[in-house]
Amino acid sequence: MKKIILPALLASVGFIKAQEKPKDSITQLNEVVLSAVRAKDKGGFTNSTITAKELAPRNLGQDVPALLNFMPAVVTTSDAGTGIGYSGIRVRGSDATRVNVTLNGIPYNDPESQGTFWVNLPDFSSSVSSIQLQRGVGTSTNGAGAFGASLAINTENTSYKPSLNYALSAGSFGTLKNTLEFNSGRLNDNFEFNGRLSKIQSEGYVDRASVDLKSYFLQGTFFSNKTTVKGLVFGGNEKTYQSWNGIDPLTMEDDRTFNSAGFYIDSDGNERFYDNETDNYQQDHAQLHVNTKWNSQWQTNIALHYTKGKGYFENFKQDASLVEYGLATSGDETTNLVRQKWLDNDFFGTTYSASYIDNNWQMIFGGAINRYEGAHFGKVVWSQLAPNANPGDRYYDFMSIKTDVTNYLKVDKTWENGITVFADLQYRNVGYATDGVQANPIDDTFNFFNPKAGITYDLNTANNFYFSVAKAQREPNRTDYEYGEVKPEELLDYELGWRYNTKKLRFNANAYFMDYTNQLILTGELDDVGGPIRSNTEQSYRMGVELEAALPLSKKFTWQSNLSLSKNTNVDLKVAGENIGDKQIAFSPSVVGASNLTFTPLKNLSFSWLSKFVGEQYMNNIELAEAKLPSYWVNDLNITYSILPKKGFKEIQISGLVNNFLNKKYVSNGYMYDIYPYYYPQAGSHFLVGVNFFL
Repeated sequence: MKKIILPALLASVGFIKAQEKPKDSITQLNEVVLSAVRAKDKGGFTNSTITAKELAPRNLGQDVPALLNFMPAVVTTSDAGTGIGYSGIRVRGSDATRVNVTLNGIPYNDPESQGTFWVNLPDFSSSVSSIQLQRGVGTSTNGAGAFGASLAINTENTSYKPSLNYALSAGSFGTLKNTLEFNSGRLNDNFEFNGRLSKIQSEGYVDRASVDLKSYFLQGTFFSNKTTVKGLVFGGNEKTYQSWNGIDPLTMEDDRTFNSAGFYIDSDGNERFYDNETDNYQQDHAQLHVNTKWNSQWQTNIALHYTKGKGYFENFKQDASLVEYGLATSGDETTNLVRQKWLDNDFFGTTYSASYIDNNWQMIFGGAINRYEGAHFGKVVWSQLAPNANPGDRYYDFMSIKTDVTNYLKVDKTWENGITVFADLQYRNVGYATDGVQANPIDDTFNFFNPKAGITYDLNTANNFYFSVAKAQREPNRTDYEYGEVKPEELLDYELGWRYNTKKLRFNANAYFMDYTNQLILTGELDDVGGPIRSNTEQSYRMGVELEAALPLSKKFTWQSNLSLSKNTNVDLKVAGENIGDKQIAFSPSVVGASNLTFTPLKNLSFSWLSKFVGEQYMNNIELAEAKLPSYWVNDLNITYSILPKKGFKEIQISGLVNNFLNKKYVSNGYMYDIYPYYYPQAGSHFLVGVNFFL
């Protein structure tokens, strides 16, 4: 989290009258930025896109993963059980560490853990224009190689007209969201500013799983004849009561909301909970994008970025070893104490691209140079007994540095017969060093060459076919190093698809085969801060079929649906040196489906019935019966109504969302402690209601 001011460049530029419509320049900026990280609508990579307009009816306070829940092959989960706070996403069974996320082409994944923490960007969906999900390896991106999917997120586009928008929503578990947005409109044809302030609070479904989230977003754009400059600053501050401990099966039968975080027994023998068992973090981002259209063929884009993150989680430890926490030099004496584990990190760098278009040729050269510096340290802020010690001293302290240099070249050639051949070549150089992770220093360098190639064929205006093959390689993350010797992983991804698009029907079908070597698979275990533990498996694969359809059933009914059928297998899995045969990869359901049936009786009134089915899955890789998560089918109801007043407001939008209206008791995630399962139960029937005022 960081305090960053809008780049001074935007404030110092003079008011110059544009010689052509400024709209063209921002359009080309968005196109250049997105072309570097997004797949084409009719390109050779499997992808789906959702727009801000499609997100709006359900954008009532839940995190980005919850809003993407109904996209193909997606499974989401929430520690608090409501989709607010710590939430996660898996695509094709691949966890968040393999889902490469970019914000306007800038990497968002944490460089060390490789995960994404949406709790640090609360209400970011209110500043998004569109999100593209690429399944599989996808196109080259400015960040760690995608092993399951890529999410390319683009922030708000510009507008010629000024606007002011206030949104209020409230619902179950004390949930309350306030959002204020503004847009200056085009000023003197050269400038535009837009921004947002948000605050979200919720008590959560799970006991004490409360969140207090604040965020901001400010974007300024300068337009000229050939150059567009866009500067952004955004960030968030979160305080979240920890709820990642999960719950054992016996306790869940009696109390589905029980949360063991902060539990201790006081000196009188009473069961109590520490009231500040919280995660506290601030993350601030700054981006500067400069796009120049040199002539009819050449465009360039360069971006600078900086992210500052700082925070800690605090928890109570009962009967902690004095030696372990640096409070004594020897002995086996214990004490009750409160500790904080801190992160203080900086992530900065540049991304760049140059595009050339000439008749049926298109070429993009680009890349990124990024550096991460992270300080990890722990402090004891209180102890009941601490001889010869000063509480507040650091009981561990180490520094991590990671550099990532990426370059890529994309070439497309289209013939008049509708055939397009493309090649995408990426080279990554990664260096990672730390002076101590559990007493094991790291100093590794990786060089990865990731080629991609494919062909697309437009049979006619309605039918598009594609085939691609791609190679991806990526380095282990910090937790992987902590829990044993690890190797980088490799993937060959084959994608075959058919797109059919007419006014009456949109249908996509694709088959894939993802062939892994040394895949780092989830073991089902967690480390002492709730992070998932992974280990290499020599050979594994994911294969499946994905279907998408959008069909207007009548003038008032439309239906959108998707279905993913897959097989996810560890080949000849070895456990403790013994071959136990082929086993299903953990957290990889064979069936995932979603449906959205919308009824629009009036132009300004709509009802949507949203359904999600996730098949059974295992929480470890040996198919232990106790590790099986049952399948679940959850249904939501979404209602939207628009009012167009004659005075005062341009529009008033009212939205209502009833999540899980059939009150299904289900578990979306969990982990294994040895042979004992722990679950994350999700909320039963609960609601959110919102009203949006447009001035």
